[in-house]
Amino acid sequence: MNGDNAKAPVIGKGALSLFVMLTSCFALWGLLNNMTDNLVPAFQRIFTMDQSKAGLVQVAFYGAYAVLAIFAAVLAEEFSYRKGVLIGLAIYITGALLYIPACIAQSFDIYFIAIFIVAGGCSLLETTCNPYVISLGDESTAVRRLNFAQMFNPVGSMCGIVLAQQFILSHLNSATAEERALMDEATRQGIIHDELFWVCAPYVGLCAIAALIWLFFLLKREGETAPTRTALVRVGTALAFSVVPMTVLYFIFPDMDKILWVLCGVLGPVAYVVMSRDYRAMLATLLATPRYWTGVVAQFFYVGVQIAAWTWLNVYCQKELGVTPAQGAIYYTIAITLFIVCRWVATFAMKWFDPAKMMAVFSVAAILCCAGVMYLPTKTLFTVGSLAFSANILCLVAMSGFMSLMFPTIYGIALGGLDQKAVKLGASGLIMAILGGAIITPWMANIIGNPQSAWCRIVPSFSSAWDANLKLSQTSLRASFAVPAICFAVVLAYSLAFMKKTTKPNEKENRQ
Repeated sequence: MNGDNAKAPVIGKGALSLFVMLTSCFALWGLLNNMTDNLVPAFQRIFTMDQSKAGLVQVAFYGAYAVLAIFAAVLAEEFSYRKGVLIGLAIYITGALLYIPACIAQSFDIYFIAIFIVAGGCSLLETTCNPYVISLGDESTAVRRLNFAQMFNPVGSMCGIVLAQQFILSHLNSATAEERALMDEATRQGIIHDELFWVCAPYVGLCAIAALIWLFFLLKREGETAPTRTALVRVGTALAFSVVPMTVLYFIFPDMDKILWVLCGVLGPVAYVVMSRDYRAMLATLLATPRYWTGVVAQFFYVGVQIAAWTWLNVYCQKELGVTPAQGAIYYTIAITLFIVCRWVATFAMKWFDPAKMMAVFSVAAILCCAGVMYLPTKTLFTVGSLAFSANILCLVAMSGFMSLMFPTIYGIALGGLDQKAVKLGASGLIMAILGGAIITPWMANIIGNPQSAWCRIVPSFSSAWDANLKLSQTSLRASFAVPAICFAVVLAYSLAFMKKTTKPNEKENRQ
């Protein structure tokens, strides 16, 4: 039991308005994350590209998180959390407006850059807002407070799914890749223009909400002093190390593998940290703390599995149930609803139970769900309206519920007890771990798109027939869910390593 935490207030005195507006930022990037997940099947159809090329959407989005997280930490350290939020929102607005020329030019490459910039803004927000929330109260309730704020992240995710359904997926033309290839150029371009217009609409429209949040933090001054010249130089240098190498590589080597491009981009900010004496000392502190750096590893695999599982959930439903992308999004909505409900319940339960122990139980259940997705048959057990549910689909949806508490719990455990001087840089490392979304998703895509993959041998009883429309086979799709099982096993290992030891009452009294 974890009853001591029930006594301390979750939110510090006088911090309620700040907490409320910070939770709106959590909702905003949750919304953007899940709208972006739906861009994968959307772009696959619009630009008639394969799974691997469409998966570059996730490389751009989560790669930006990794590349700009250290810059965000330097920004918060040298300026303030508030200014980090302001700059993050401004970058998001800039990227969202870039969707307009991308639509006009019908260019996936411009969309790739726009998605990267939008995600860069989200990276600054996440790197800043998570430790900002932790700072708004007693350390004993930090994990609960962060879980509470994170509860609004899936609410935003739900809104993102609805917006994607109503604006993006529902306006996709039903023509297949083969049918589009037979159209005359004018007809095909007209269809693409209409589809891309509806891709742009929600991203550009959200700029108004982002602007209102930006205005609140602009007016919410906290007695900050003007940044010194040294601080300005440090922030400017960190930005240059983060952006210049990637920009040069992008234009000099336009055909460079985008995952390699992101990994090279990460080296720039890491080099800045190593070269700066103050930040190098913070890095040494972090690397000397096992619960921190193993937390970064666990976060890498957790975020990777969350993004990958949600990205391919719709595709799995299309293949196994024969539904359309818009219908597949309904199952996605159910999964996110379960994610929200389970996070709320888990956060409440943390008043009495150790978060790490809860995460261990959820990890085991998630691994079992992966096995169900891989091996259980698609035999309808019951229907709800027009929706069919089989055992494997139930496991696919249930997996989201068991993922619900993992991100904030890993985050809170990893940062718990750290030297305050290293917290901001530590937060950036945990956000850099979101790079997992850019690595695990393509890993699954490579298995899905290769019916001859060695991974297919683990599900030999299913069909290996190639689906030309979805560009996969049943065996390759099912086999790919071995990757989430591996990721959940890493989270399980972290949970077991950092569980709190149960202290008997007489032992507690002796220590006092």
